[in-house]
Amino acid sequence: MFSETFGGYEATGVHTAFIDLVELLREKDDVSVVCNNDRWGDIFHSHTYGPLYWWKGRRYKGKRVFTAHIIPDSAIGTVPFLKQFHPFLTWYLRKVYAYADVCIAISPMVEDAIKSLTSKPKVVRIPNPVPVERWKYSDEKRKKGRALLGLSETDFVVLGVGQLQGRKGVDDFIDIATAIPEAKFVWAGGRPFGAFTEGVARIDQRIASAPKHVNFAGTFPMEDMINIYSAADMMLFPSYQENCPLAPLEATACGMPVVYRNLKEYETLFENPYLHVNNNEEYIAITKKLMSDTAYFEEAKNISKKLITQFDKDEIRKKYMELYMELCNK
Repeated sequence: MFSETFGGYEATGVHTAFIDLVELLREKDDVSVVCNNDRWGDIFHSHTYGPLYWWKGRRYKGKRVFTAHIIPDSAIGTVPFLKQFHPFLTWYLRKVYAYADVCIAISPMVEDAIKSLTSKPKVVRIPNPVPVERWKYSDEKRKKGRALLGLSETDFVVLGVGQLQGRKGVDDFIDIATAIPEAKFVWAGGRPFGAFTEGVARIDQRIASAPKHVNFAGTFPMEDMINIYSAADMMLFPSYQENCPLAPLEATACGMPVVYRNLKEYETLFENPYLHVNNNEEYIAITKKLMSDTAYFEEAKNISKKLITQFDKDEIRKKYMELYMELCNK
């Protein structure tokens, strides 16, 4: 199992997905997981596509697995100089997908993107696993999270999580928060890729001029994020492009209402109902309703409870083991 996210890129969904899968595979003694070192295994499974993906994968012809966490459209609103970069990314990802013998598509949209670029690898659709017990709400976690963020117990807290880039809807989050001064808005996330991030100057200016009830709290390690989710009452996820996003699913596992943007990606990904809106005005309206309508708030929590069942880690582990055994038996 391999990922190049160590050493400064841990605050990304790719790194979390990698850690989640390693831990999931190690829950039982039916497989030995060699993680990011010089030992060799029977299967090479990479989550990233940098130079070490090509180097370490060279000995595994016929048994290379790649989890596709991004597609060419993921660059929109993510990186600067998109016009120049997007054609290169498309070409490069075509090579990345073709180098693998099996590509894991974490959503139907990713599956379609892989197949549109190359016919070489076998494509298997397996969503990201979500370790529900890790993110489960508790009063103790809520207390720790609110202390960490400087919040009182009476605050109604609206959470946003993600990198500080246009694709994640940071501008929209500020606009929504500005219209609801009676709540506290907290954004957790930073820029793991530094200056190679879309809209650095624009977003920094928006953050500097945001109202006082909006807190851009920065990046937190996983052990703190566990408490921050419990500290929130609801989550807004105004992202403009996603594949199988982990942050809102982690919030869902925590039991809170999560409001998504109405995207085609979610229509094909989710098997159960979910809360979604079309624009900022609807985000504002649904947030105010969740704040004031207790019955609707409880209904929204039940929607989250049902939605997360699709990402049962035991079923996902079973699919991975079947894939690995198929490759080994060859």
